[in-house]
Amino acid sequence: MATRRNFTQEYKDQAVSLVLDSGRSIAEVAKSIGVHEMTLGKWVKKARESGRVPDKDLSEPERAELERLRKENATLRMERDFAKKVAAWFAKEQP
Repeated sequence: MATRRNFTQEYKDQAVSLVLDSGRSIAEVAKSIGVHEMTLGKWVKKARESGRVPDKDLSEPERAELERLRKENATLRMERDFAKKVAAWFAKEQP
């Protein structure tokens, strides 16, 4: 028989923050923290509906920096993925 796990509001807020601030998918975050995808999806939906979205309290300079960092992070991920593909291609070509 499965037992029901209880999570603190702080834990839920941090999980929601991971989804909203990092740009990662709900499925990806849920898997990394060990929570069912549907559960995390409900937390995110509830946070959006109640206005408890973490970056609502950011000032304009903080918001601008967050956007800049998100774009930079996306670029770095793309470059990393490309480097992995190139490395795999070169490794495959070695005799």
